[in-house]
Amino acid sequence: MHHRGPDDSGTWSDDSVVFGFNRLSIIDIAHSHQPLQWAPEGQANRYSLAFNGEIYNYVELREELQAAGYTFNTEGDGETIVVGFHHWGKDIVNHLRGMFAFGIWDASEQQLFIARDQFGIKPMYVATTAAGTVFASEKKCILSMADALGLDTELDLRALAHYTDLQYVPEPESLHKSIRRLESGSYAVIKPGQVPQESRWFEPRFPVRKVAAGDEDKVFQKIAEALEDSVAKHMRADVTVGSFLSGGIDSTAIATLAKRHNPDLLTFTTGFEREGYSEVDVAAESAAAIGAEHIVKVVSPEEYAAAVPKIIWYLDDPVADPSLVPLYFVAAEARKHVKVVLSGEGADELFGGYTIYKEPLSLAPFENIPSPINRVLGKLGDALPEGMRGKSLLQRGTMRMEDRYYGNARSFNYQQLERVLRHIRPEWDHREVTAPIYAKSQEMDPVARMQHLDLFTWMRGDILVKADKITMANSLELRVPFLDKVVFEAAETLPVDMKISHDTTKYALRKAMERIVPAHVLHRKKLGFPVPMRHWLAGDELYGWARENIEASETDYLINKAEVLKMLDEHHVAMNTGSGPDHSRRLWTIIAFMIWHGIFVEKRIDPQIDQRDYPVQL
Repeated sequence: MHHRGPDDSGTWSDDSVVFGFNRLSIIDIAHSHQPLQWAPEGQANRYSLAFNGEIYNYVELREELQAAGYTFNTEGDGETIVVGFHHWGKDIVNHLRGMFAFGIWDASEQQLFIARDQFGIKPMYVATTAAGTVFASEKKCILSMADALGLDTELDLRALAHYTDLQYVPEPESLHKSIRRLESGSYAVIKPGQVPQESRWFEPRFPVRKVAAGDEDKVFQKIAEALEDSVAKHMRADVTVGSFLSGGIDSTAIATLAKRHNPDLLTFTTGFEREGYSEVDVAAESAAAIGAEHIVKVVSPEEYAAAVPKIIWYLDDPVADPSLVPLYFVAAEARKHVKVVLSGEGADELFGGYTIYKEPLSLAPFENIPSPINRVLGKLGDALPEGMRGKSLLQRGTMRMEDRYYGNARSFNYQQLERVLRHIRPEWDHREVTAPIYAKSQEMDPVARMQHLDLFTWMRGDILVKADKITMANSLELRVPFLDKVVFEAAETLPVDMKISHDTTKYALRKAMERIVPAHVLHRKKLGFPVPMRHWLAGDELYGWARENIEASETDYLINKAEVLKMLDEHHVAMNTGSGPDHSRRLWTIIAFMIWHGIFVEKRIDPQIDQRDYPVQL
């Protein structure tokens, strides 16, 4: 894990615990080495800490703890965690404002306390065997110790089905049965010789609220103040902080506010030469409007294909999101100039930014139709020919939300899964993942239920995995000011009509940003870092590359490769004739897994990770 912390390394152990740490030095660079030891007066060597992340309110917490009589040996945020743990116990997590995954060993109590931040920004993998429990920021670290731990490395076929269905492996699963993830917003207590006792400390809620007439401006002001405060806290660092800038309202709002704290702010974006798949021009216009120096990285199809094995190695488990690759290149470019970047992840989930969140508005008329008629309409929708106008509306309007909405990514339906996967069971569909989450949101309105589901599925399974793994692959720390405790408190009480309407999404956020963000991005359609994958897989760019990877893969015992090759050819014909199915999303899901399998199982693919990939020290 040198890429996660090339600045400093340390180990510490006693008779029960071994800690190892690689540090990316951001705050209190000369001190705050890890693993970090701290003890109250008269209790020498009591606590040891291994901590990945940043605590943005550490200054305020430090002052509060000093007022309570505690002394500190460093100026860093890590020591605030361990002193706070001594003072508040497990409740320390509710005092922290930041992103974190940490472990604290209490030698006096002979127990380990591990915890993750409320949204799961920072990762933590855990495995328990007869030899004990091991935890790490990356799964490959645990796999490297498999023999010493007596760890079973059998693949989890259920997790594979979920990945193929959803494009990511949902928490707490991984593609290895014996390695799991501590879930977002959770902690666990571990005593030597015992299995971890896990508890959830944060459950996001979107209670049904109304805003009194005339109070709308107060709501917009609250959002603006919360985000301004969050960005100010996220700018705390002893190194230079830059910002990603894609051209939409989320990243532009963050960059605009960051510019107030760093007059020499650098912004970074990426794109492709193909028309319609780049926000480079809009991002440059936004950078000019806020007065930031802007740096662009354009990615070619050849660069894209060559980087995929390396990126999948960094991911630990495949994530079938093509935007991972341009993110890797823009992160590599940013790391030449800065050590920390801000980004706009989380705004869509908190403020209602996805277009699909409008669906309850269009389906509202179905709610007043008696159940018997609803069932007839549903059967009529099923009977209509594929592609016929109104078919999808009838089908979705007569379905329960639990059956029709499964988050922002679904590659295959069950019939397609049966044709592709050799080991599949009916109970392994998306409902196995989503049903427990939906059970906790019964009292929420339909849009809030969709937001709640996305926080536990798409956001922590895709968005935050790529945000952490791909930037840390370049020894670059990414901070996400929208996913902040105070910002969430401003977002969670918004009524539906302040999130979405027939005309727009993120209504309240857009109103809050009117005096901050350049006018040309306020109502611009979100693109992010779009990738022309459907065209590349059908053309000279990646068609041959895809076929070679499918044919070379030794996954025949798991995947029907003949069906995948058929899909590739169907997609090739469809994109070149204008008639037929677009299989690009499904193909990329399978190919990403095949490359993962080639690296981690077959050992056939060399991801080409070497010292040259590590950036120079700044």
